[in-house]
Amino acid sequence: MALKRRNKAEASFSMSSMTDIIFLLLIFFMLTSSVVHPNAIKLMLPQSNSQTAAKPLTRVTIDKELNHYVAFGNETERPIQLEEIEDYLKKIELAEPDMYVALYADESVPHGEVVKILDIANKNKFKLVIATRPMKK
Repeated sequence: MALKRRNKAEASFSMSSMTDIIFLLLIFFMLTSSVVHPNAIKLMLPQSNSQTAAKPLTRVTIDKELNHYVAFGNETERPIQLEEIEDYLKKIELAEPDMYVALYADESVPHGEVVKILDIANKNKFKLVIATRPMKK
């Protein structure tokens, strides 16, 4: 006696739900990566009682080995020579006339290195903010 199955099992697989999940993950990672602002250079900033509310677009960083780095917006810091910083900031100013420059200098950096960046900003009339960490209460 030959018995026949009433329900046939299909051997096909639908990828539509998998692509939906992939697109949702892609959107999630794109949004979160634009929010994250990693600071890959380890600095011990000096402490200060007052903090500014200005959001600087351009960052100049000096680490304890006196290496200089610059970054604009959400990009990561890239190394730069001290002589090239002025030209870099001028180029950024053409695109963003009301830009703020944040100076991140390790607390062990000699005062003269900070003054060099301050002179560049003063000579070109850039708005400069010196980054500090808040005082512990």
